[in-house]
Amino acid sequence: MKTSLRSLAAAATLSVSAIALSALTMAGTAQAGATFDGVKQKGYVQCGVNLGLYGFSAPDDKGHWAGLDVDMCRAVAAAMFGDSEKVKYTPLSAQQRLPALQSGEIDLLARNTTRTLTRDTANGLNFGPTNYYDGQGFMVSAKLGLKSAKQLNGATVCVLPGTTTEQNVSDYFRANKMNFKPVVIEKNEELNKAFFAGRCDALTSDASQLAAIRAAEAQNPNDYVILPELISKEPLSPAVRQGDEEWTNLVTWAFYVMVQAEEKGLTSENVDNALTSPDPDVKRLLGVTAGNGKALNVDEKWAYNIVKQVGNYGESYERNVGAGSKLKMARGQNALYTDGGLMYAPPLK
Repeated sequence: MKTSLRSLAAAATLSVSAIALSALTMAGTAQAGATFDGVKQKGYVQCGVNLGLYGFSAPDDKGHWAGLDVDMCRAVAAAMFGDSEKVKYTPLSAQQRLPALQSGEIDLLARNTTRTLTRDTANGLNFGPTNYYDGQGFMVSAKLGLKSAKQLNGATVCVLPGTTTEQNVSDYFRANKMNFKPVVIEKNEELNKAFFAGRCDALTSDASQLAAIRAAEAQNPNDYVILPELISKEPLSPAVRQGDEEWTNLVTWAFYVMVQAEEKGLTSENVDNALTSPDPDVKRLLGVTAGNGKALNVDEKWAYNIVKQVGNYGESYERNVGAGSKLKMARGQNALYTDGGLMYAPPLK
């Protein structure tokens, strides 16, 4: 009996070991996924973006897309192909964006999308790092003389359906024991027109989006004010489908390159001179010391190409939503951690 028990125990141990080895083997081979291989094969990134939101993703008169989210798409293309222009853009409404990613219509969603638990789980998405820390606010006519969102009791509020915005505004009014009447319109363009036409007292959205709408669509931007309260946390992040870790890794580290480049003082203008830097971190970042490219299954110059063609995060921020743009938004939470912000890149090694 003792011998039989020992034999069974040994067999069980071998079985567990075999299962563990099998799991490790599967984990090692699960890195290559359909999205990564598909993007590589077709030669471009199909990127889902906003229909037109100044500062984040909008086409100019010639059809050239620009914005903070567009730069995310361009950074991934630069990493994958060495060419930031190898992107095709799919303009999507708030209602279209998640189904388009889930169905495989797009490879990457970079469309001022808030990361939430439900989207991260039930919706089957993986989110990259937050490329803009935001919060929901309210914009009103300056003529109303309002100084606080707490003065909006009984107001009519224009809100886009199918978004976290719709739930947040309901939660805010309920928590503050106030009432409001929602004016729900599915298209951003029509919603904004309704607000500027006076159909509602307030327009609610992410504060960055309100600033973009005011700058780009108001006949006189000074006629409108954004109230000081932010009623939610809105970590806007690029998203990909679950099930392709290799693609998720590339999107993740493409953004971190932009942040670390700013940390190291590397810009699109000086990155060529930095190739001779003695700094070990800079050498690894720019591929002078090889290894990171192989880990991501791309060329060792992947990060150099991002910095050279797209720029560091600070460059992207300033030209799209900061001092170099019509929005002129302060860095705030989107500053580097060394400047009191939340932007922080893990080591690229």
